[in-house]
Amino acid sequence: MAILYALVARGSVVLAEQSGTSTNASTIARQILEKIPGNNDSNVSYSQDRYIFHVKRTDGLTVLCMADDVAGRRIPFAFLEEIHQRFVRTYGRAVLSAQAYGMNDEFSRVLSQQMDYFSSDPNADRINRLKGEMSQVRNVMIENIDKVLERGDRLELLVDKTANMQGNTFRFRKQARRFRSTVWWRNVKLTVALIFLLLVIVYVILAFVCHGLTLPTCLK
Repeated sequence: MAILYALVARGSVVLAEQSGTSTNASTIARQILEKIPGNNDSNVSYSQDRYIFHVKRTDGLTVLCMADDVAGRRIPFAFLEEIHQRFVRTYGRAVLSAQAYGMNDEFSRVLSQQMDYFSSDPNADRINRLKGEMSQVRNVMIENIDKVLERGDRLELLVDKTANMQGNTFRFRKQARRFRSTVWWRNVKLTVALIFLLLVIVYVILAFVCHGLTLPTCLK
């Protein structure tokens, strides 16, 4: 268990407190509250044997926890930030006039729950969680890029097919125009031939008629 003890105080007045093990953490915590310099916002850490006391002071409200030295500083201060936000949201301006241990009955349970959470749940480490989320986003982006590239290949193939279709269409139209021209000329030639043939037939008929009649009659 990384976080073993926690409290919330206004100045040196403890408003809520929770201990996860039997230690003298409470005594040391009060000494720290008395010795924190000034009233400015601050984040500080104090070592005691193999334990570290982490302190976050914001707007006159102090949140403190004791953790194993192997816990580092990131998780304990993430815990302190979460506790500070929950405490302010829950009690608001009431913290300015609350008596010692005025919120202990209710908020000590919150401290216990968050101590367990930040001590054992990997998701409590926001940076690691963000790294995991970023890794997931990266994997999704890689997958999307692969899909885009694959789609690009397919688009290139489609463009090639479209270009071939356009080329075939152009050749078809050219051949169609050539065919229509050929048919038109063929029809013109056939029409001329038919007219010529008709003229020949008319001429033959007239010639036959003229030879079948007498000359004077023909001259008439």
